[in-house]
Amino acid sequence: MASQDAAARPIDIDAPLPAFSQCHAGILETLKAAEDLPALLEAAHRARSVTRELLEMFDQVVIPHHADEENELFPAVLRSAEPGPERERIQGMVAHLVREHRQVEKTWKRIEPSVRTAARGGDIFVDKDLLRELVQVYMTHARYEEQEFLPLAERILARDSNHMAALGIALHLRHVRIPVGYI
Repeated sequence: MASQDAAARPIDIDAPLPAFSQCHAGILETLKAAEDLPALLEAAHRARSVTRELLEMFDQVVIPHHADEENELFPAVLRSAEPGPERERIQGMVAHLVREHRQVEKTWKRIEPSVRTAARGGDIFVDKDLLRELVQVYMTHARYEEQEFLPLAERILARDSNHMAALGIALHLRHVRIPVGYI
């Protein structure tokens, strides 16, 4: 820090007054930098908040969402698809989506430790290239699923209302909390 440097310099016995000016210059430089402190603290608070939200989203939304799709949605659509080209197309789409799930999860596992550290108030360093990769991979995945797979899945499952209802019940049962009975 500049103010500490000025205070540590030996004072010229023959000209002591410049030492006061040098010290003031260092103090003023540090105080000027301190004016940014509220914005910096706000940014640090926001960073911790965003990292906590990101951790919660992956733990409580993304990973369970992938499990819902892989354990319920994809099998339901595959079972309901007509044999032949339609089922083959669905199989290819499901394989593609599952590969993307694993890619998202693998990328997340690489970035998660630094996000967790930042969320706890530790060093706020997150690999920006890895984060950009995670965002891009997920955006591409969601776009493909929204534009290609889900409209086709809806047409396939809508052919038989029982298939759509069965999927709804299966998803409900995966998420319902069963009360613990007592005797």
